[in-house]
Amino acid sequence: MKFWISLFATALLSFVAGIYLPWWSIGIVAFLIAVVMPLRPWKNFIAGFLGVFLLWIGLTMWIDQANGGILTARMAIVLPVGGNVIYLHLLTALVGGLVGGLAALSGCYVRAVFSPEKN
Repeated sequence: MKFWISLFATALLSFVAGIYLPWWSIGIVAFLIAVVMPLRPWKNFIAGFLGVFLLWIGLTMWIDQANGGILTARMAIVLPVGGNVIYLHLLTALVGGLVGGLAALSGCYVRAVFSPEKN
């Protein structure tokens, strides 16, 4: 249950932070949620990764739909994705997901350092 709360909180708060702050604020959000929500390291990574990945793939498709795909088609030609728009969406979401996942993993380890050791 905490995994799903962490995933949805990461996605929601990253969306809100992305409205007012730079793109890298998703890392701060994922870090803070991982510090607050005690999960295993791999679960924190997956929650941070999926939260941002799903958010960014949704946002790229929404923005692509809003402008008729003009910018995405041109960027897919310029970048090394072979002109495939779907690959561009996946590449964008993968970059965001890695930032969110690694930030969440870092937050998990910071929490482990500063929390009392369980015996």
